Amino acid sequence: MKFAVIGAGFYGLHIATRLKALGLEVKVFEKADDILTFASGNNQFRLHLGFHYARNFRTRQQSRDGYFRFLERYGKLTEVIPENYYMVPQGDSLVDFPTYKLIMMSSGLDFVEKELPPEITHPCGSVLTAERVLMIDRARQHFHQHLPDTIHLGEVASVTMADGHVEVNGETFDYCIDCTWGHLIPDDKFFFESTILLYYRKKNQAAPSRAYTFVDGPLCSLYPTENADIFTLSSVPHTPIGQHSTSAEALHTIASLSSHDINLKRLLMEKQLMRYYPTFLDDYEYVDPQLCVKTKPFGHDDDRSCYVKKYGRLIKCLSGKVDNIFYAAAEVMALIEGADE
Repeated sequence: MKFAVIGAGFYGLHIATRLKALGLEVKVFEKADDILTFASGNNQFRLHLGFHYARNFRTRQQSRDGYFRFLERYGKLTEVIPENYYMVPQGDSLVDFPTYKLIMMSSGLDFVEKELPPEITHPCGSVLTAERVLMIDRARQHFHQHLPDTIHLGEVASVTMADGHVEVNGETFDYCIDCTWGHLIPDDKFFFESTILLYYRKKNQAAPSRAYTFVDGPLCSLYPTENADIFTLSSVPHTPIGQHSTSAEALHTIASLSSHDINLKRLLMEKQLMRYYPTFLDDYEYVDPQLCVKTKPFGHDDDRSCYVKKYGRLIKCLSGKVDNIFYAAAEVMALIEGADE
């Protein structure tokens, strides 16, 4: 059997790797000049355990299960974060600290209750967890090495459905797996969100290199990257720029964002973090924005789990965190096996 995989993010690359391991013919089409360049290379680089999703069981469960499978298969593409704090701020969180702990314990997630680090002045319940940071350059090297002659860069895929097969750029395949998160073929249950994260450099070398995530609700987080001195600042209310019905609209929005717009977002995000970490700007300096487009489901239940759907010979992967790649691959295989029985 012959497969086309469209989109060379973590999902497309992992699924292509699994198909090749089964001895199947695979081609990966990516419109960018390198792999892991869109959402997979523009995010907070967090390998989730599920602590971020107190209000959605399905996302929490997929993240928990996927985290350990990711470490087993791709552990070398991650690094440990020595101090990874999740904090529930009094008066600001949608859940109280005892409820948060109960949710995580009932989900089988390990944590250690910990006193607040001294730089955090707002009263919070606090736990330490074992999440990791993704090493994107290392991941690019890994997949280029393991998928030689499989990845076709700079090729925008044109898909045509046919009877019993699918054509991609005029070439016939048995199946096409769309890992573009709706950019190729939209889904009316999902929307496109233009987003901004901010990069900061640690300027006070005496300051601790910690990850801070404030949960749960319209809060913020500061998380390390593969560069030891660079961190990303994200905010639930301020990271989104707008919701769009098409990816073209979302991409146009981030392309036309002015420096004034970025500075306004920056001020809001810094102010939010400094409610908890007042000396943040003494320890970190602003570097650059990170602009991206995310695909999210409609609704208000904090669902970021992965959904896989089949339309004839086309299989679409939608939403999901990076640790959900194993769930997606298993669903793809099940749909193919079911169709061929």
